[in-house]
Amino acid sequence: MHAWPASEVPALPGQGRDLRIHDTATGGLVSLDPGPVARIYVCGITPYDATHLGHAATYNAFDLVQRVWLDTKRQVHYVQNVTDIDDPLLERAERDGIDWAALAEKETALFREDMTALRMLPPRQYIGAVEAIPGIVPLVERLRDAGAAYELEGDVYFSVESDPHFGEVSHLDAAAMRLLSAERGGDPDRPGKKNPLDPMLWMAAREGEPSWDGGSLGRGRPGWHIECVAIALDHLGMGFDVQGGGSDLAFPHHEMGASHAQALTGEFPMAKAYVHAGMVALHGEKMSKSKGNLVFVSQLRRDGVDPAAIRLALLAHHYRADWEWTDQVLQDALDRVGRWRAAVSRPDGPPAEALVDEIREALAADLDAPAALAAVDRWAALQNERGGTDEGAPGVVSRAVDALLGVAL
Repeated sequence: MHAWPASEVPALPGQGRDLRIHDTATGGLVSLDPGPVARIYVCGITPYDATHLGHAATYNAFDLVQRVWLDTKRQVHYVQNVTDIDDPLLERAERDGIDWAALAEKETALFREDMTALRMLPPRQYIGAVEAIPGIVPLVERLRDAGAAYELEGDVYFSVESDPHFGEVSHLDAAAMRLLSAERGGDPDRPGKKNPLDPMLWMAAREGEPSWDGGSLGRGRPGWHIECVAIALDHLGMGFDVQGGGSDLAFPHHEMGASHAQALTGEFPMAKAYVHAGMVALHGEKMSKSKGNLVFVSQLRRDGVDPAAIRLALLAHHYRADWEWTDQVLQDALDRVGRWRAAVSRPDGPPAEALVDEIREALAADLDAPAALAAVDRWAALQNERGGTDEGAPGVVSRAVDALLGVAL
């Protein structure tokens, strides 16, 4: 599976700061020192509907992580998956009378278009769950053969008790885990499971549903969590720098994935930092495909909204915050991009070196994009009110905003 084209990242003078970011597993800021190649895995979409602003906010957060790392002169090895086989996809395809694979292909193509328009840097590997199945099957077999998994009526479940570190990502109690498991794709009430929280690794073939050769597992399809584990271990290995996604993935997805990987390898941790973006609401409720209260990036673009304004609307909120999309949020972003473009369109302006430092410092401090935007606002206000004499300053600001914030002025 191919990703989307990369926008050019302008080179800036000097060097960025090392990133300090909030780690869900430790509950505080951690300083990341990835070495010459920073490794990041971000969980991708289940392509049964178009990209909504909740998706965009999540991928914007991890795009900033990449930009901070690139500004430190590191390379970035970024991997993202596509969950192109799952119950919600099959249910939507049946509802709409469309082939499930065609639906996945159509929505993945639209996702690529949205990411390109928003200037999100693409992953080095963009891997669908279906194409990863040949690598998933051996991992499930290894877990089963090691006693970390068991069969139940043809399905294969992971035993959470096989990982002594289970629970150390989300730090939830058993009752909260059970509740979220039921809400987020698990089956805690299924009779015969050793532990209600045990997640499925391999689902035996169901009549009328797609299935694949699972070797000694029989025909079927993989569970959700093992898909990402197989892809991450194959391309990044254990101990990569950041595991990213929305805050609703901390449990069960990232918790279970970490335990799968740790049971497979005997190493700990799977990732050095588990980083989670907040949720975006509409009309008082979290944007959700199941609720249908969505604002789609593609629809905003069709309505003629400048993608730079969409991106600025996302950047106006700290990535870990839960916030609500409103008409005013969009209008503020449109006004901001107008002010910034007016400021950089003049032939000279106030010196910009201090501004570049402010943006770098803000982003290195747990991706504080609102502080970075406020710094650019101050420079733009000074420029639009008084101007300046540094003929190179507007170009420096334009390149810095592009390189560090992903906004083309």
